[in-house]
Amino acid sequence: MDRFCGNGNNGQDTSNLPGYIAPYGLKELWFHTGTTCNLSCPFCLEGSQPGDDRIQKLSLEDAKPYLDEAKRLGAEQFSFTGGEPFVNKEFISILDYALELNPCLVLTNATEPLIKKMDDVVKIMDKPNKLSFRVSIDSYIEAEHDKYRGIGNFKKALNTAKKLHSLGFHISIARQMRPDENTEGVNGKYQQLFKEHGLPEDTLIVVFPDFERPNTQVKTPTITEHCMTTYQTEETRKKFMCAFSKMIVKKDGRLTVLPCTLVDDSKQYEQGSKLEQSLAQKIFLHHHRCFSCFKYGSSCSES
Repeated sequence: MDRFCGNGNNGQDTSNLPGYIAPYGLKELWFHTGTTCNLSCPFCLEGSQPGDDRIQKLSLEDAKPYLDEAKRLGAEQFSFTGGEPFVNKEFISILDYALELNPCLVLTNATEPLIKKMDDVVKIMDKPNKLSFRVSIDSYIEAEHDKYRGIGNFKKALNTAKKLHSLGFHISIARQMRPDENTEGVNGKYQQLFKEHGLPEDTLIVVFPDFERPNTQVKTPTITEHCMTTYQTEETRKKFMCAFSKMIVKKDGRLTVLPCTLVDDSKQYEQGSKLEQSLAQKIFLHHHRCFSCFKYGSSCSES
């Protein structure tokens, strides 16, 4: 069955009630460490670049209360994104504290900032909980990856992933989805790449469509309540990130709860500063990136 919905005037859908997700709990809490990054990729969904402060750097003092509250609310994992998290000078301290409470996942470009802090990463290996890394490798072709991330960064990312794996860390790979691609075929090329570089061939590959840059206006079909009950089930609705996760961001000096990692460019998704209160709020699927979740089953989570 076609999973696409219309806007009520094309015969596909006669309901104009907005589609939404009702959270069922807090399984995973994400933290945005800040949009500053050592790289400046033109396709970055966060618009990150050196010195950028659209989302400000998170401090340990900022993170601690949310880490503690999330644990109390039953969260099973903490995940961190950026920017590049290892550009943040307090990030190792944040990880050190978080790993006392739950397993942690870090999204990274695995270049200079992480390479320079590898010794610090090794020092927190003996924490009670597991630390995992998702490394961004945009293409299995070196020249295509380096075209946007800079010459030499393909090798750095792969070598760093190999180093982390050899140390015993769990590794996954994030890549870009190409229009009309044969996903199985492209993933096969990545698996060949993994084999050549000493990574497990079954390394998880997380595939993302083009989410466009922050504050981009993209016209997508409207997701109505009819869409969410006709083309989704209760089980599949629970797989939407906003059903089980939240993200903490720092903007204009204040900390805010968001329903997921993809809507930090829209004030209408700000849910206040209290985690527990945010769990009672429905998430209406107005953002164009919500349609990517609906269409592709996109999710930043590995849970």
